[in-house]
Formats: sequence, C-alpha cells, structure tokens
Amino acid sequence: MNFTIEHVLIPVDQGYEEVSVQIVEGRIAAISPNLDILGTAIDGRNKLLLPGFVNAHTHSSEMWQRGMIPPYPLELWLAELYDFTPLDPEQIYLSAVGTAVETLLTGGTTVVDHLVLIPGRELETVAAVVRAYREVGIRAFVGPLIQDEVFESGIPCGGTEPKHPTYLRSAAATLEFLQETIAQFHRPTEGISIMVAPTGAQLCSDALFEGCVELSDRHTLCRHAHLLETKAQKLLAHEKYGCSAVEHLKQLGFLGSQTSLAHCVWLDEHDIDLLGTTRSTVVHNPLSNLRLGSGVAPILKYRQAGINVAFGCDGAASNDSQDVLEAIKIGTILHNVTDLDYTHWVTPRQAIELASLGGAIGLGMAGEIGSLEVGKQADLVLYDLTNLSMLPRTDPIGLLVLGRPTQVVDSVWVKGDRVIAAGKPTRINVDELRSQLFNRSQWSVNRKSPTVQQVEAHYRSVMQLPVLSIG
Repeated sequence: MNFTIEHVLIPVDQGYEEVSVQIVEGRIAAISPNLDILGTAIDGRNKLLLPGFVNAHTHSSEMWQRGMIPPYPLELWLAELYDFTPLDPEQIYLSAVGTAVETLLTGGTTVVDHLVLIPGRELETVAAVVRAYREVGIRAFVGPLIQDEVFESGIPCGGTEPKHPTYLRSAAATLEFLQETIAQFHRPTEGISIMVAPTGAQLCSDALFEGCVELSDRHTLCRHAHLLETKAQKLLAHEKYGCSAVEHLKQLGFLGSQTSLAHCVWLDEHDIDLLGTTRSTVVHNPLSNLRLGSGVAPILKYRQAGINVAFGCDGAASNDSQDVLEAIKIGTILHNVTDLDYTHWVTPRQAIELASLGGAIGLGMAGEIGSLEVGKQADLVLYDLTNLSMLPRTDPIGLLVLGRPTQVVDSVWVKGDRVIAAGKPTRINVDELRSQLFNRSQWSVNRKSPTVQQVEAHYRSVMQLPVLSIG
C-alpha cells in the first residue's frame, strides 16, 4: 500500500522538522516539508517519526518463566530455566507472538530470537516461531540456539578433571539440522531470516563453530552468539583454550561484520581491539546483566574503540520483559557512573541511533533499514507526542529515552505494512493472546530445580564463594 504521513516531526541536525513522508511499495520514496498526498493520507500532526528499533538479542520462549526465577547468577539461573523449559510447540508459538507484540509496542520493528529448541522437535520449534512472526508482521532473525556440550560443561572445572556425559546431539547432526532449517525457513525477502547461532564458547565445540562459519559463508547468513557474559565464562575460556574466548573465536573465523555478540561484559583491552578490527557488533543487554549480576558491559569503551553497539532486551525470564524503550533507557544512563568524563556519556539521540542503525549494522541491513532515508525499507514507528508521559513539550527524543514512556506508540510499519494502528496490533487479537497466556499458565512460587541443587556447591567453590550452611 502506498501512503503519505503528513505534518510529522522528524529529528534533524538542528532539532526537529515538520515534513511529509511518502511510502511507495514498502520503501521511503520522499521526505520533504511540501509533498503532495500519494496514496492514503496518515495524519502525523503532534507525532514523532523514527526508524524502527532492533531488539537485537532475546529468547522468546522464556516468556513462560518471567518473574519466576530467583535471584541467581547466570549459571544457576540457566539450570533453573532448563529444568522448566516449555516442551509444547504451541507454547513456543504463543510466547513468540507475545515477544513480537511487546517489541512492536515499544518501538521495535525487528527481533533477533536466539531460540531455545525443544529436544527432538527442533524443526517444529522453529516452525512455531516463524508462524508467529509472520502472523504478527514483525521482521525476524531466528537463530536456533545450538550446542554440542552438556550444561555442566559451562561451569569452570576449578582444577578438577571434568567428567561430563555426551550431549544428546553431535556437532554433525546439529549442522544437518541447521541446513534443513535454512532450506525450509530462510526467506529474507519475506522478513524471516535464519542465523547461525551457537549459544557460546562455553557449551560449543570448535567443530560446531567451524561448521557454523561454513554455513554462514555458503548461505550469506548472520552469525550470533553469547560472549563472555559472566566471570565464570571468562575463567572457563582460559581453562579450555589457554586464551580468551574472543581470541579463540577470532582463530575459528567466527568474528566479522555480520557477527553480533550478546553481552560482552568480561572483555579485556586485547579483546576490544579484536572486536574492533573484525568489525563485530556488541549487543548490550543491560537489564539481564543487572538481573543476573553478570556485570556492566564497558559500552563507552566499545564506542570509543569504534565498535558497533546495539541494544537487546534479552529473554523475558532474565529481564523480565520485552520493553525495548526500557532497555534503551537503562543501557543509556547506566554508564554515566562508569566514566567521570560526561563528554563520553551516551546522549538520547545517540541511543536512538544505536537501537536502530546499530542494530541494522549488526545484521548486515544498514543499507535497508535503521534510518529515515529515501530508498530504505519503511520500517517506521510513529510516536504520540500528546501522550501524558510525553508531556509537557520539551525534547521528544529526550522524553522517549530518559522518561518513562507508556503506550506512546501510535503506529508501526514493517516493510511498509501497518502492523500497529492506534496503538493496537492489526493482525492478531490481543485479547485472545492474553486469554491463552493466562489459561495456559498458573501462579507458581518456590519451585525447586534439581539441577541447581546438583551444581550449586561446585559453582560456589570455583567462584570462591562461602560454603552454604545447611538448614
């Protein structure tokens, strides 16, 4: 559908300008103060138009456990998560719908789903989220979360000889699954892209990483992984490789301009140099890093080193939401306490650019999305500046980033298709979604994870924490 957004505010170098924006066949055709109406007229008065954000790292299926997992560090948190992961593709579908809707309603037009798979039903899992994202209308990069080492392998040995069982699926079998996933679901022109997405060096063999690199090169796919999220992962990398995980991934050829790496909390100066020279992207997930006590990623250092940075919500059980604007706010102001030189701090406009163009760069999509430019695809968000949380009138982007905007998204377009109108999804029934999420869940507290009980003492030992008293 062709349409023209009239009299809308857009940011320019010296403030804001009121313009009209023409969209033709899903792309921005013109931006000017004086344009004739082409197609349907959209009233943009008292509204702000921005490029859509990229929710550059999440795990959609975690929605079923949000608000439930106790205050644990990542390694124990994962044990709890995996003990209670949903095993029903319909639940996977519903949580992907919920993730997409929350992302859209907080300014996101693209989601990167590092998808936890149902064992033995891996293709069904991917099919469920692809169906969800198509129905809602969001642009999606789906990276099946793969590994070929068991959970316990992700905890440092601490000098003991590790004796871990064999993982349920070999690297070769996993790569065959990925090849089939690509053949069935990789449709970038339709808004669905498959990524190669090993969970991280802590649970993946070199063979799996090398196979992912080969598939990525052969099919021109983005690469995605967790990287040095916790201190335990840094210790483990030195146990396994005798060098940092960043150095090892560089040796394996995994780093590059279409590689995005979630967290990156525990990098040293050499690691930072490697990410800069390989033009890899760091995905900043401030809320989960705080929730899990992982640390504060040195984002200001990354920016000073010329590294591209994007924002992610992370999964809905480590955040525990999919509010992109909340992630942007925390990820912006958190770093004001890490550097006394305020000229290094992230401004609201810089934060918006990281969330949109930074995310696009990390996905190799900077030529297509991420900024308001003629010729780019119309992944656009219209914000209501008369909303109470955006008043009184000061700086619209300042209010959006530094304030607490609620229900401020008026409309969202993805590839020129209007998927949010008047603050509501146009393709799905939110009341029905709410009902299904309610009816398929129950109030639950104080559940016990058997895996946490098995590994907690060892974890505390290798992390040099006091022995827990019994009783």
